[in-house]
Amino acid sequence: MNTPVYKSVSRAIAVLTGIIGISASSLPVQAEISGNPATNSIEIAQATNSNIVEAAKNSSQFSTLADLIQTAGLANTLAGDGPFTVFAPNNAAFNALPEETINALKMPENRDLLVEILKYHVVPGRVPASALRTGAVDTLNGGLAVRVNPDGVVVNDGSVVTPDIPASNGLIHEVNRVMIPSSVRDRLAARMPVRGLW
Repeated sequence: MNTPVYKSVSRAIAVLTGIIGISASSLPVQAEISGNPATNSIEIAQATNSNIVEAAKNSSQFSTLADLIQTAGLANTLAGDGPFTVFAPNNAAFNALPEETINALKMPENRDLLVEILKYHVVPGRVPASALRTGAVDTLNGGLAVRVNPDGVVVNDGSVVTPDIPASNGLIHEVNRVMIPSSVRDRLAARMPVRGLW
């Protein structure tokens, strides 16, 4: 590399990082988990020090979750001090549910069920993937079954596809399933008797 050019580029980077108030070492890096590129949520959270709700809003992977958090009235709670660990279903997980199910959960009369489902994905405290063990983990609405194996972490019937997405008030583990307690399934089915709801 031409030395004068290299020095000019280095100075430009130093000036730029100084203007926007970050150091080069704090710039987001592309991570890779189990051979899959990490979602842009990681970069967003690192760059802006977002809380859990902001990280979900700022990531295209979690737009449905962010919308449902607002609908449920849980945004202030999950943006609070916490800390919280959220097993966050990505958009593909929500898309796997029948459209009638999502529409039903958005109805004001079913807000209580939506709150229960979302709380079922939230663990009090900061729990990195390395601290998870096979067994049960307590959420804000009951227990999740965790299975740790050489291939990764399985929570109920979903897999953690991107662990340890940082947020200012906790951690996000991206999962590929929406976990719904059986009691909530039964009550929602009773309120919306649609064949093939699940």
